Amino acid sequence: MEIWIFGAILISFILTMYSLPKWIKKCQQVGLLWGDMNKIGGEMNRAGGNKNVAASGGVVVVMSFVLGVLFYIAVRTFILDIDGVGISIFALLSVILILALVGFVDDILGWTYQGLSIRFRLFLAFAASVPLIVINAGSSIINIPFLGFMDVGFFYPLVLIPLGIAGATTTYNFLAGFNGLESGLGIIILSFLSFVAFLTGSSWLSVVGLCMVASLIVFYFYNKYPAKVFPGDVLTYSIGALIAIMAILGNFEKIAVFVFMLYIVETGLKVRGGLKKQSFGKVNNDGSLDLPYDKIYGLTHLSILILKKFKKKVYETDVIYLIFIFQIIICLLALIIFREGLFGW
Repeated sequence: MEIWIFGAILISFILTMYSLPKWIKKCQQVGLLWGDMNKIGGEMNRAGGNKNVAASGGVVVVMSFVLGVLFYIAVRTFILDIDGVGISIFALLSVILILALVGFVDDILGWTYQGLSIRFRLFLAFAASVPLIVINAGSSIINIPFLGFMDVGFFYPLVLIPLGIAGATTTYNFLAGFNGLESGLGIIILSFLSFVAFLTGSSWLSVVGLCMVASLIVFYFYNKYPAKVFPGDVLTYSIGALIAIMAILGNFEKIAVFVFMLYIVETGLKVRGGLKKQSFGKVNNDGSLDLPYDKIYGLTHLSILILKKFKKKVYETDVIYLIFIFQIIICLLALIIFREGLFGW
């Protein structure tokens, strides 16, 4: 059984490893390239020049993930003769594919026509939650602080699920703009949530999560500094949605919200800047980074500020690794805070 399950994860890994270089090469041939902002000449990148990084590589990751999960469904159906979660998995894939399509359209339109409007993106994110709503995913019994466990009935599928999907999808895109940041954080968070799913009895959900992690690991090595490919909204939307879906189907929403803390803080900082301030740093002639504004409008800015206390020169990789450390610490704290529900201590 373990061999077949590992096969699903391996398929996602191998397909990404095989297809991603081809995607990068094709993007270079057709000119589907974006500029790398936190580099010397970044302002020129923003203005339209020096575009040399393949765009929307998340297409490969999502397709490899979907095929790996479909292989897992086939194994459950034809080899293990296990049923019971097929509808949930197909609802999960439907949400991911809808949002991946929205993200890809936004990438392509953004490349030439400034992308979809914020309101329209939010509407589509809410609409994408319909597959989970129609199967009445998750549990309507929730633990409300100071009130205890309550059955919120149809309020859960009709309100909380759409809010969760739309919220995670749109805010995951906020903490971005540095090589390897989105994919690296996706690896950390989804690996942790897959572990949580396994501990809480949803081993099938952990396999689904690890299929995405396997694809992201390959993608990260092409996306890390200096990036050869960018994820695009097609991937950030998909990762954010998968985090929310795993929380809903695994009934561990509180843990997922806790490990999503960086994005909650990032959203607050972005709102402080009227959702107009960029996450990029100010690039010096030697490639080091300074704060681009007088105030902090993102965790990347906060990271530069913190690192400046210990280093004379701060580079893009320094910022990325510090945020990774923040996320790992949050995951470790989650194990301690929620240990009773996870380990029965």
